[in-house]
Amino acid sequence: MTIAYTANGQLPYAEHVTRTGRATSTRSEPSLRAVAYLRVSTTEQADSGAGLAAQRAAIDAEVERREWTLLAVQTDTASGKSIAGREALDAALAMVESGSADVLVVAKLDRLSRSLLDFAALMARARSKGWILVALDLGIDLSTPAGEFLASVMASAAQWERRIIGQRTKEALAAKKAAGVQLGRPRSVPEAVIDRIRVERAAGATLQRIADGLSADRTPTGQGGLRWYPSTVGQVLQSRNRR
Repeated sequence: MTIAYTANGQLPYAEHVTRTGRATSTRSEPSLRAVAYLRVSTTEQADSGAGLAAQRAAIDAEVERREWTLLAVQTDTASGKSIAGREALDAALAMVESGSADVLVVAKLDRLSRSLLDFAALMARARSKGWILVALDLGIDLSTPAGEFLASVMASAAQWERRIIGQRTKEALAAKKAAGVQLGRPRSVPEAVIDRIRVERAAGATLQRIADGLSADRTPTGQGGLRWYPSTVGQVLQSRNRR
């Protein structure tokens, strides 16, 4: 057996040979860098700290067990219905997607999102950009085969949910149409205003000129505003033509 030593006389990677002839290694892998995400739904919960403390305790225990380096803890007080508009979550995602951190860890999946579709979208982002998503309560961990399998099952469930929602929406619209219900947002521009726009347009007025005249006369738009735009006038004309 040939063993090559480094220049300082030590075995490479701190590898040592035991008396039994087996090689052991004391080299430790680089510690993964984690960012924790916590969420509570109300200001009262945030002020009490009870819910946050439980989440933090679970995450701290996992970080210690796996010898991660915890870089930051991001906390939101927001509803779990959607991931949109959460500043702390956006900050956590920015860390993993920029490469500043390797792992985004949550104590419970519903702290991240109550929407299966949103969670599936986050899993897809993690896979495509090479970071690890971990939800401790369900054992979801994109760095392990078992966790990856569970994530795949949930992604399939999310795809099924999208198709079911689409099918139900299509069937509901078809039923309303068959019942004679007019679909789309009801027209709220008075008939007299529509006639005025049509007549002025037929006389050669530009959309801008018509819009300026309506605004000057303080004629309410379909949404109740007093400022008309060429695009608004155009929409009214298109709506008229489809009748």
